[in-house]
Amino acid sequence: MGTEVVVVSWLLVFFGASVLIALTPGANNLLGLHHGMTHGVRRGLAGLGGRLVAFTLLIAAVAAGLGQLLAASETALTIIKWAGVAYLLWLGLRLLRSTFRRGNEPAGATPAATGPTSAWRVARKEFSVAITNPKAILIFTAFVPQFIDAGHGPFSAQIALLGAVYLLAEFLAGSAYVGVGAAVKAFELSRRARRTVDRGTGVVLVGLAGVLATSNA
Repeated sequence: MGTEVVVVSWLLVFFGASVLIALTPGANNLLGLHHGMTHGVRRGLAGLGGRLVAFTLLIAAVAAGLGQLLAASETALTIIKWAGVAYLLWLGLRLLRSTFRRGNEPAGATPAATGPTSAWRVARKEFSVAITNPKAILIFTAFVPQFIDAGHGPFSAQIALLGAVYLLAEFLAGSAYVGVGAAVKAFELSRRARRTVDRGTGVVLVGLAGVLATSNA
């Protein structure tokens, strides 16, 4: 009984810390919020699914011992970092370009029929942002291993268990962002308000690209 209590306490402490980290505003959470606002809950959750797939791959890499090698390789992290910078910059500029293009339309014009963005495209976008974010790699190579305890079993099994708990925390946090976005969508914002929101999202994505570019990660 005493051992079970210790294990439960260990997991609860890790879960609490994971939720706080997962709730931190970042590129993926911002995208989740944006997708909830523009595409609704279903596609927003599809995007979250793409993020979780990327994180699952990172957890598997850490469990296999590849994560530590990757984190120790300055060249590999630099390549991943600049790939992430380029992708965030592309997303932000693309979103900004679309808002300025819509801004040139007559006030009474109806939106062009572009069709809804597929769930697959939304998921792919969040997957790409997550897998090219060196901060995500460091979460699984620096944060998670801090909770490894020799008394709780083999390293790989603990990484798998803690990784599953972190994915749960990420799912809850990501769902909250998508939910907030979907709630805003329900207010049926005017065209100008939607353009302002999209423009703000694009600016923040470009800003995040700049922060990542100047970081030491």
